Amino acid sequence: MIPCNIQIKRTTKKEQLKTISMKKIRQAVVFLLPLTLMYSCVSRKEMTAQQEKFKQLDSAYLQAQNQLRDCKNSLNNQTKEVKDFSKEQAAYESRIKDLNSQLDFLKQNNNAVLNNLKDLSVISDAQAQSIRKSLDNIGAKDMYINDLRASMARKDSLNMALVNNLKSALVDINDQDINIKVDKDVVYVDISDKLLFKSGSYDVTEKAKVVLGKVARVLNAHPDIEFLVEGNTDANPYKNNQLLDNWDLSVKRATSVTRILQHNYNIDPKRITAAGRGEYVPVASNSTAEGRAANRRTRIVILPQLDQFFKLLEKK
Repeated sequence: MIPCNIQIKRTTKKEQLKTISMKKIRQAVVFLLPLTLMYSCVSRKEMTAQQEKFKQLDSAYLQAQNQLRDCKNSLNNQTKEVKDFSKEQAAYESRIKDLNSQLDFLKQNNNAVLNNLKDLSVISDAQAQSIRKSLDNIGAKDMYINDLRASMARKDSLNMALVNNLKSALVDINDQDINIKVDKDVVYVDISDKLLFKSGSYDVTEKAKVVLGKVARVLNAHPDIEFLVEGNTDANPYKNNQLLDNWDLSVKRATSVTRILQHNYNIDPKRITAAGRGEYVPVASNSTAEGRAANRRTRIVILPQLDQFFKLLEKK
């Protein structure tokens, strides 16, 4: 009987140990499972946040690349214009130098001929003196012409600098909405009406005021320059309770821009002329939507300083 009892006791201890081990395993699983799930959840959230942050950085990087490319293109265009202008100026100066050399040569030959004629008694001293005065007048006129040419070259240089300053100030504006050019010694800044106004309106938009502010900074840097604000429309008839036709609309848009430049950006109103051209000075055909859009524009015309040339003429 005793061995039998001993065998029973051994079996009971094994079962107890086995039971205790299983309980401990279940307790460990119950404790570790929430931690594992929590760690997995937190990692997934962090990964999602990092992916979103990467998308934002990637988008910002692409935008910065586009802006850098636009700046490089603008710089290349301006560099080309400056090189072309430098070549023209060098050719012009070389031509003036050649003409001056020819003039000096002719003067020397004329003086030699006059001395020879005097020695031969072909002409009198008074006649020789008269001819010398005529030659001196020719020289004075030549100097006057050179002064005029130098003034014109200086004006061309100022116009080129003004154009470059305007393009630099408006480099972030779409080329289809704004156009800057020089034509017959006059600087033109064409701004599309879709940038300035709502359709059929003459109230300047808030976005347009920012653009006008950039133009105003350049104009304020040249306080001696006068300019014309000119409204233009397409050929589609326009009429409402306040305005009669395209004449009225173009004038209203010009005066709206003028008031912004005067009141918001402190440009002296004595420098500004406001005008409306209606539909009568188109730059494209009104038969297409693109042409009509091009014709609906407000133009800022930098007026040539003719009074300086008149003063130069009076002085001479």
